[in-house]
Amino acid sequence: MEMNVSKNDEQVVARKAGGLNPAVIIPIILAIGICIYLFVLGSPGNFKDADKLGAGSVAFSDVEGKDIHPDSFLGIIYKGGVIVPILITFMLTVIVFSIERALVLGRAAGKGNLDNFVIQVRSLLNQNKIDEALEECDRQQGSVGNVVKEGLTTYKALSHDTTLNKEQKMVALNKAIEEATTLEMPMLEKNMMILSTLGTVATLVALLGTVIGMIKAFFALGSGGGTPDAAALSTGISEALINTALGIGTSAIAIILYNFFTSKIDGLTYKIDEIAMSIQQSFAEFN
Repeated sequence: MEMNVSKNDEQVVARKAGGLNPAVIIPIILAIGICIYLFVLGSPGNFKDADKLGAGSVAFSDVEGKDIHPDSFLGIIYKGGVIVPILITFMLTVIVFSIERALVLGRAAGKGNLDNFVIQVRSLLNQNKIDEALEECDRQQGSVGNVVKEGLTTYKALSHDTTLNKEQKMVALNKAIEEATTLEMPMLEKNMMILSTLGTVATLVALLGTVIGMIKAFFALGSGGGTPDAAALSTGISEALINTALGIGTSAIAIILYNFFTSKIDGLTYKIDEIAMSIQQSFAEFN
């Protein structure tokens, strides 16, 4: 017998497709990162002799870069070089997708206390009160409630089915729960790979900026002969350290948030497995 596992397939697909589209969001964030670098960090007000630099950004001024001296912390970051806007983009990407994951996982957790929901549903299953358990799922309105509702809907259909033996019904029930869980998981895990990737890539890109800065520093050291250009030497070293700091900071935040959200997803998955086991035990006992 072919079972209709869900009556809300369109809603499930919509949940699966929810969330931000990286292909659209990341280019926008890149543009914002470049604008922050040019017009916020590169604002003439962040440098000495701002009146000589004109308006807009020091990137468009006629003054040579070596003659531009920072007068604030933002100006110091600007002097980190061409890798800085990339690292700013990474940081903004981590922030944007972390907020998105927090909102999505918050909705996935549903309304009310999740632990109380699990206890209530398990109690109703022990009393074979399937309709009351379905009502609890409707009130919960989260991923756990969605999966449990799919399982309980199949439970009711199988309990009135006379064409399958008990073993076949158990297999069909288990399959229905697994399919419902599979449909919910992409929505929970979407864009997590971005945080995981940036946790590694940000450090590597920062290392590239560090190497570029050190190359400039050693070039200044060697090109000056017996009297190296102290200003160029210090500029190269500061550029290296700025990139290192931005990369390490971005990477650390990305890793911390990735592990935090992963633990949240694992908690939801555990609750689903816990109730799924109770559904199967209840069906085996009362049917």
